[in-house]
Amino acid sequence: MSNLDIFKVGVGPSSSHTLGPLLAALKFVRSFNNKLSEIYALDVTLYGSLSLTGRGHLTDKAVIWGLAGQDPQNLNAKVQEEIFDNAVKNHILKLNNEHEIAFNPILNVTFCDEFLPLHENALKFVAYDSEHNVLKEQIFYSVGGGFIKTKEELENPIEIKHDDNIFLIENSKKAIELCEKENINLAELALKYELQFNSKEYIEDYLKNIYKIMQEVYEASLTSTSMYLPGPLHLKRRAQDLKKSLKVSSDPLAIIDYISLYAIAISEENAAGARVVTAPTNGACAVIPAVMIYLKNHTFGFDEKRAIDFLLTASLIGSFFKNNASISGAQAGCQAEIGSASSMAAGAMATVMGADAKIACSAAEIAMEHHLGLTCDPVYGLVQIPCIERNAFGAIKAIMAARMATSRDSPPKVGLDDIIQTMYKTGKDMSFKYKETSLGGLALFVK
Repeated sequence: MSNLDIFKVGVGPSSSHTLGPLLAALKFVRSFNNKLSEIYALDVTLYGSLSLTGRGHLTDKAVIWGLAGQDPQNLNAKVQEEIFDNAVKNHILKLNNEHEIAFNPILNVTFCDEFLPLHENALKFVAYDSEHNVLKEQIFYSVGGGFIKTKEELENPIEIKHDDNIFLIENSKKAIELCEKENINLAELALKYELQFNSKEYIEDYLKNIYKIMQEVYEASLTSTSMYLPGPLHLKRRAQDLKKSLKVSSDPLAIIDYISLYAIAISEENAAGARVVTAPTNGACAVIPAVMIYLKNHTFGFDEKRAIDFLLTASLIGSFFKNNASISGAQAGCQAEIGSASSMAAGAMATVMGADAKIACSAAEIAMEHHLGLTCDPVYGLVQIPCIERNAFGAIKAIMAARMATSRDSPPKVGLDDIIQTMYKTGKDMSFKYKETSLGGLALFVK
């Protein structure tokens, strides 16, 4: 029930198409415990959006890494490449790094364009014994942000029973009520909520590490020796040249170039399949850190304490999207990814600027309002065009929304809960062609 896992360390380029399938594969293979040696053969089927954009999102590779026991918290690029090459060239896969089976990615990983009914991102694992009897079959759904659910979990969701010892914050209306009652802001409320599940030391250490890794991802991009991003677009990385071009300027709008730099650099690391932080997804992983780096480098007083407050606030706002709508591009379009990230960043920035809960939620609403209808149409199924630049726009909109909300003197007409429901309904009304299938929009016209 903690919201901290809105931010998790993962591998690019996609939280729902790379990280989620990796975790599903890891969970499936580890479910055998000491009976792993009974597996003689194993098949994987990717459905819907996971199939249509799977190759561009490295979904097939991610599944193989997960089956081999690769934990995203301790990724080793060299080992990952060896695992995949061994499967492709030698047709061998060592399950959970313990038990070898014959495995050919071409024959044992099937891309199926059929959409299963419970979610647009589905994958199925079937394990067989030596006589080709089914040992276990399991369907998983990658529901966004690296979160996974089994078929059974989606069909029979756990009902949270009321507990007088635990308070829930279901939506922004409840959050504002609690903040006004106790005269606290969203960051303080989020901390109070998290203290129900973890110690203050754990919470602060977790978020300090997330903030540290976000900055490391930015620095890694600026020192990368790779000039081009992987894939058929042969897209040149831009962050290093952009940084070199930035100079002290009297142009008041030059700050936009810096914000763009922070977002583009981090997005390029994600597009390269490197380590990033889901925030709340990989496709939108650069929005929140770009705003945080902007506050650190270009404003006064943004220290580690405020960084923790920023992430606490963002995690709470992110939970409203995750629990009441969607953070999955395959389910609701890019409005659910970049839009949610921009909304989280706007509310968090307003909070660390001194805004109360009502104003911070207004900032989050403004940011989301101006991402409504945003499609997810990645060219070649890669998280590159339009995704990289889109992160920069999401960060800039978040900053604008925070400033708009904190400077207005009239009450907003639209609430954050209203815009979250509007986003979800808009996503449901949107054609599947524009929801991470690469069957429409830019993906269709840019070749």
